[in-house]
Amino acid sequence: MGALGPLDAAVVLAYFVGITLFGASFGRYARSTRDFYLAGQRLPAWLVAFSLLATTVGSYSFVKYASAGYRFGLASSQTYLNDWFWMPLFLFGWLPVAYRTGVLSVPEYFRRRFDERVGLAAAAVLLLYLVGYIGINLFTMGRALEALLGVGAFPAALVVVALVMVYETSGGQTSVVFTDFVQGVMLLAGGLLVLALGVARLGGIGGFLEALPPGHLQPFPPFNEPPDFNFVGIFWQDAVAGGVAFYFVNQGMLLRFLSARSLAEGRKAASVALLVLLPLGAVAVSGAGWVGAALEARGVLPGGFRPDDAFLVVAKFLCRPGLLGLVLAALLAALMSTADSLINATSAVLVRDLYRPCVGRAADERHDLAAARIGSLVAGVCGLLLVPVYSSYGTVYEAHGAFIAAVTPPMAVALVLAFLWPGFTAAAALVTLLGGTALMFLSLLLPGLVSPFAHGVTPQGYGFMRACYGIAISAALGVATALAGRSRPVPDVERLTVWGLRDRGDSRDGPRTRVRLRVRAVRADSAGAGVALVGPDLEEALGRTEGCRVFVDDARFWYGGLRSARCRVARATEPLPGGSVGLQAEVMERNRWRDG
Repeated sequence: MGALGPLDAAVVLAYFVGITLFGASFGRYARSTRDFYLAGQRLPAWLVAFSLLATTVGSYSFVKYASAGYRFGLASSQTYLNDWFWMPLFLFGWLPVAYRTGVLSVPEYFRRRFDERVGLAAAAVLLLYLVGYIGINLFTMGRALEALLGVGAFPAALVVVALVMVYETSGGQTSVVFTDFVQGVMLLAGGLLVLALGVARLGGIGGFLEALPPGHLQPFPPFNEPPDFNFVGIFWQDAVAGGVAFYFVNQGMLLRFLSARSLAEGRKAASVALLVLLPLGAVAVSGAGWVGAALEARGVLPGGFRPDDAFLVVAKFLCRPGLLGLVLAALLAALMSTADSLINATSAVLVRDLYRPCVGRAADERHDLAAARIGSLVAGVCGLLLVPVYSSYGTVYEAHGAFIAAVTPPMAVALVLAFLWPGFTAAAALVTLLGGTALMFLSLLLPGLVSPFAHGVTPQGYGFMRACYGIAISAALGVATALAGRSRPVPDVERLTVWGLRDRGDSRDGPRTRVRLRVRAVRADSAGAGVALVGPDLEEALGRTEGCRVFVDDARFWYGGLRSARCRVARATEPLPGGSVGLQAEVMERNRWRDG
């Protein structure tokens, strides 16, 4: 198995097989497209938070940020920690708008907010982003496995995407979230382990900091140099364009948050991920580059390797056989966890925003579910075909940065203006999406267009500064068109913006009372589908009954919401044991609940 020893090869192979079978085992929970894309909206915050970490730390992360850490030191963490200022707007603006309006995709929001034309334009631009994102992940994975196993980047990407497709097409979002939980733990453990081993090899924290080359202790890079890694370029490309794209536009992130059992759980997940898990992730993915630079400066580690190979070189140098296999499994976890989420998200756009409008409403749920799985296959294949395109870039960091800067600004600007400004019109949205995208691609042919927005960065760094150019021209197009045209009456669109968030409820059904009760589930022959029967004791505890919604969940947290059901309450017409809720036999069997 290439440069790997037998024990490490066995560990990596076991991980591949184990995670694929584990993910495929959740196929029984995908009975509808809502299950396939939203995991039945039953997931708790802790599970969503870990899956968010795994999706954020993509296959490119260990390669990209270890490379940056090796070249530039602690400043490599800036790209993970500089978009925090978007979170209030996301938590209290876009997330409640998306959750309460019931949209399943970003183009669906544009279609409801404006019209079909804008929805189709948004779908086209978003697919360009998603498929390109899948491609950059598979390209990075190919680069890593090429160095690791000695095989070509494209064949390596083909094998991994095939394994991802096995469980993603089986269980959809449920498989994605549960495998991402495992993979989130793996990638954190693997990255932090390499850092810890390197620090120990250098004699502790003090020895590690002393060994770092000059300039590697700076938390930020210089303002506008070097051209491929500077403060202003990272700010516009990562913090502004990338931050908006990732939290607001990225369909995979939207589906992940909407899979939470409530808006409150989604907010908790985002807060935990931002304040705790993502800072740990930044250290985990950059750490190998930091210790690599320190070990090389001490003369312990031979130099001369590609920066993109820093993680693999350092891991091989520090880890013993078997342990190396676990660390490399963490790298594989990172690449699979982002690819599966993006493939699921792309399928949602392909099926719901392109396929359904073209063929009309599907005949039944089975047809929709089959279309969702086929859409996943199409997404994986399209991303795979882009791997050779990205091979033309010198480093993964350069390829990823250029892609984000070139594709995301028009969609990011259009979405933010749409949910913040009721006066933003359909014509303005269309001009922002299509005109902005056209001008972005024009700047690839005429790089001089970026020059006025480059903040002194030399032309070699225009790949990053194109984000500033794109945001400025897209915003100018959208605002000018909206101000020059006529908008629909405000009441017609206000409910689809942040200004329509009038109530204090946290669900699509409006306000609700939170009451947590420990009850037993029992079979009730008179219970209908989606109905929970309650006796006088529970009726009093709930404070109301007929028609109110309840979420019945297994008290054991490790089931992660899989054993749960959403029901509408009805008064029981038959005697029920005290402290129990009566459910349909099918619900009991599906959740493997026993009477009482």
